[in-house]
Amino acid sequence: MQPTSAVPRVNEKRKIIEHYDAVSPYYNALWGEHIHHGYWIRGDESKETAQNQLIDHLAELADIKTGSRILDIGCGFGGTSLYLAKKFAASTTGITISPVQVQMAQEAAAKTNLDAAFLLMDAEDMHFAQPFDVLWSVESISHYHDPRKFFASAVKFLKPGGCFALTDWFQKENLSPAARKKFIAPIEKGMMVELRCMNDYSDFLVSSGLQVVHRQDLTRNCAKSWDLGLDIIKDKKFWALAAKLGAEFVTNLKSFYAMRAGFASGNFVYGLFVAKMPENGSNHV
Repeated sequence: MQPTSAVPRVNEKRKIIEHYDAVSPYYNALWGEHIHHGYWIRGDESKETAQNQLIDHLAELADIKTGSRILDIGCGFGGTSLYLAKKFAASTTGITISPVQVQMAQEAAAKTNLDAAFLLMDAEDMHFAQPFDVLWSVESISHYHDPRKFFASAVKFLKPGGCFALTDWFQKENLSPAARKKFIAPIEKGMMVELRCMNDYSDFLVSSGLQVVHRQDLTRNCAKSWDLGLDIIKDKKFWALAAKLGAEFVTNLKSFYAMRAGFASGNFVYGLFVAKMPENGSNHV
């Protein structure tokens, strides 16, 4: 049992819900249909192309098959679920704890003929009747309070031979306390995340019964996202929103600078994992 503390955690679920409920329409207008990093291959791609390249890169490593059942854990406003549904003729289910994001995703899906559903559900308390071929999570798990427990629970919803494909935010291995305080703590506070090391996730995946088949550090390919991020937050709409939402949102905007500094210093890591459930693996749905 963890010791109780009067200090609230940086990733309190209530704060995360309030934040995404308030800012998702603005993010959608400025970032586009995806709110994740871009993956630059040449370096001169548009952010939209780079964001799609991130999805394509992870999907290729995960070897997603046509007609797969995919669970998009932390789906934002549904852009990736719809992209995967279209590209792979897949049946996608997206979950988020933000009611506004669910509504936005459902409205986007209604304009398509795709097999995509969106649910209001906490990733740390998932309930499904049937397992999935692919569990997909992009930049969401660092919001969770207990990633080890999350992975152990999530694999129950993965078919034997299925695949867990994820990217997330990490801190460099063996970071000094001073570097952590300078570069990581401001990101955690502003972005409402708790950053671990890639080795931690590797341990969590393996102890959940999965085999890690791909592990990549994509930091250099994704760093340009925050050059664009700093351009985006120059938009007057964001600062008008900050005046309305108050100090916590200002902290969030300031952490855009912390993200860029984290990338530039090498203390922040953008990482990818693909892990497979053995064909004889068991799940308990």
